[in-house]
Amino acid sequence: MTLTLTTILAALASGAVVGLLLSVFGGGGSVLATPLLLYAVGVDDAHLAIGTSAAAVAVNALGGLAAQARAGRVKWPCALVFGGSGLAGSLVGSTLAKGMDGRSLMIWFAVAMAAVALSMMLPRKNEGNPAVHLTAGLTLRLAPVGALTGLAAGFFGIGGGFLIAPGLMAATGMTLANAAASSLVSVSLFGAATSANYAASGWVDWPLFGLLVAGGAVGTVVGVPLARRLANRATMARRLFAGMILLAAAYVAFRSLT
Repeated sequence: MTLTLTTILAALASGAVVGLLLSVFGGGGSVLATPLLLYAVGVDDAHLAIGTSAAAVAVNALGGLAAQARAGRVKWPCALVFGGSGLAGSLVGSTLAKGMDGRSLMIWFAVAMAAVALSMMLPRKNEGNPAVHLTAGLTLRLAPVGALTGLAAGFFGIGGGFLIAPGLMAATGMTLANAAASSLVSVSLFGAATSANYAASGWVDWPLFGLLVAGGAVGTVVGVPLARRLANRATMARRLFAGMILLAAAYVAFRSLT
């Protein structure tokens, strides 16, 4: 698409919002990337928006992952098994999505957004084992969950973060803080695989990608200290964000149906 000053500023702002949300909420923060490209930046093709946003989210998630890794919150063995097993699933899911028309895909996308919001409203306990380590039994539980999550992430192009953290917690018993940090490994891997699949069909706008990444870097810088400040109000912040996602899902569905 043609880059005007308005488009450039909208893309930078959208990237900043996504980077901030990824830092504060983990993988689930990527869910607004595609709607922002469609309705704020003005991308007129759903496939192009999904492919471009997936590429940018993958890079922005790496920035958040680096910050979480420095803080020692990432459980690398568990995260890599989960993410590695989901790579094939994300390629299958994104291939299925490329075969759908844009209108139908965005209706399903709105459904997925609503699911993200509802999952974020569920009460979560931070209790868990902060010293969890990978075993053969954990690997057998992590791998199939990772594969299914990768399939969903590839199809919807939203990183799958709303499924990754609960999946990690259920399979390993790790804490919420460790799961949110470790989920960024899968967000990066799934986003990279999905965007590569879309790029092969010419559905990644690279100049827009660069603007989203630049904005995302600023959002990440702001988001990391904000996440620390919201630590004691995590439930309230998550539910407010979930309400915003529900409104966005309703808007996406309305635009797609009309």
